[in-house]
Amino acid sequence: MRILVHGVPDTPAMWGPLKATLGDLAAPVLTPALPGFSTDIPDGFSCTKDAYADWLVGYIETHRPENGQVDLVGHDWGALLVIRAAWLRPDLIRSWAVANALPDPDYKWHQTARIWQTPLLGELFMALTSQTRMATALAEAGMPEALAREEATHWTPDMRKAILRLYRSARHVSREWTQDLDRLPDRGLVFWGDDDPFVPVETAERFCRTTGAPLHRNANTGHWSVVERADAFARLLRDLWA
Repeated sequence: MRILVHGVPDTPAMWGPLKATLGDLAAPVLTPALPGFSTDIPDGFSCTKDAYADWLVGYIETHRPENGQVDLVGHDWGALLVIRAAWLRPDLIRSWAVANALPDPDYKWHQTARIWQTPLLGELFMALTSQTRMATALAEAGMPEALAREEATHWTPDMRKAILRLYRSARHVSREWTQDLDRLPDRGLVFWGDDDPFVPVETAERFCRTTGAPLHRNANTGHWSVVERADAFARLLRDLWA
């Protein structure tokens, strides 16, 4: 079983290009929506980083083969959650692959994240950002225009609320989620777009030096590397899953 975990402000739709490239290998793939991201926020769900990590572990436990393990793939916040879930429950994970976000004690949040983390300023940002404006921002950051428009249709009040809660819970995630990374399963890889405006490639380099995971860099590629270079990522996943 393979589970692909999207990031922020995305939905499972972002995995369309990769699934198409994987072909037959995409048959056993699940692409869940994080609570609040194209889905309603469940009653009592806090939308904090730890709540999402616990949710992912529970999802894996529910959907893995009987007494078996899964292959996890994550992008952006999905990457952070994949690393956290693999750290919390390495017994559930056969392999992991992440792209364009990682826990790193030296990482400083990008400007938009800092706005979301600031009370009132974050709410103002959300109020002033329409679906059209979000689609434009996603496309300018490297996402294909058709996919950016589709993703932006899910820029709803629930998603905006979830983002603010998540980012405000994660001010210190770079410190809090970088302990004992040697608990990660050995079978993993890091995929990166060198021109990512949100998370620099140095973040990936530091993580891979610490963990020994292989780093696969992509020149002239931005934050949505798994979309822009879906063919290259698919080849690596085939080898990882073989």
